[in-house]
Amino acid sequence: MKAVVIREFGNPEGLEVVDVPAPVPGPGQVRITTEAIGVGGVDAVIRRATLAAYGFRKGHLLGSEVAGSVTAVGEGVDPSWTGRRVWAFTGLSGGYAEQAVAAVADVLPLPDGLTGVDAVTLGSSGVVAHFALDRARFTPGETVLVRGAAGSIGVTAVQLAARGGAGAVAVTTASEERGARLRELGATHVLDRSGEGGPDTPSGFDVVIDVVAGPALSSFLDRLNPNGRYLAVGVVAGQPPADFGMRLMNAFRRSLSFATFSADTVPGPAAQAVRSSQFADAAHGDLRTVVHDVLPLDQAVLAHREMDAGTVFGRIVLTP
Repeated sequence: MKAVVIREFGNPEGLEVVDVPAPVPGPGQVRITTEAIGVGGVDAVIRRATLAAYGFRKGHLLGSEVAGSVTAVGEGVDPSWTGRRVWAFTGLSGGYAEQAVAAVADVLPLPDGLTGVDAVTLGSSGVVAHFALDRARFTPGETVLVRGAAGSIGVTAVQLAARGGAGAVAVTTASEERGARLRELGATHVLDRSGEGGPDTPSGFDVVIDVVAGPALSSFLDRLNPNGRYLAVGVVAGQPPADFGMRLMNAFRRSLSFATFSADTVPGPAAQAVRSSQFADAAHGDLRTVVHDVLPLDQAVLAHREMDAGTVFGRIVLTP
């Protein structure tokens, strides 16, 4: 089968399409013939070697979520899964391929009316957005800033904050055109990437959901209201400054909080319950998915170039 692996870490050109043996499902696993493959920020972070400390090696097969049809099941798996259209989490490897395997606990049937493309656009990012707001203890009436709102996590977080009764939903993004699209999804204030906005921009925020991190994270900590909570859910711009915690200590009397969040810490059944609810909402048009582009699997390099250039609004999806 065709798959995309990392030949060299760094630039998108380090990705390579190769022929590899089709995977065989082990005990508790299913094999899926993919129809849609999500391209996520974590894929780019792995490719750049930002997460080298986690042991990724050359030859790593990228991809963490796919949608398609179950074509084989492993030992201990109910045979009735065979032939069903599903979404699946493949871990941090194995998705950029014509066939993928996943633990049956990480597989969810697709509801009628939801395409595979929509499923991989929402499947992982929707869970991150939901639990990020939950862990930040967001309550109705509070002001929320989504930093890096143009990606699939940000797009969903904006909608969930608006649906949850936020007093204001501010976003940082790169252009007026993107800002207008985010307003259609529920944003009330649009800021540039540095955090500058119009005169009506809230002076502070109760909750900041940050997909970006990077060198500018420290300055956004200053935007928290007293008792404000800052949640970093991604590092697409790299790690923050080593001394960023001094901003919190210097503002000790304002009782600010900073936390990181990974969906890896959410129990599987809880994640699947949220995902199932969001899939139903999307199928009924109550939650919008935003697809930037759908590209063939062999154009994964182009997909990663667009992510690195910051031109993606929503999610890029690959198809075999």
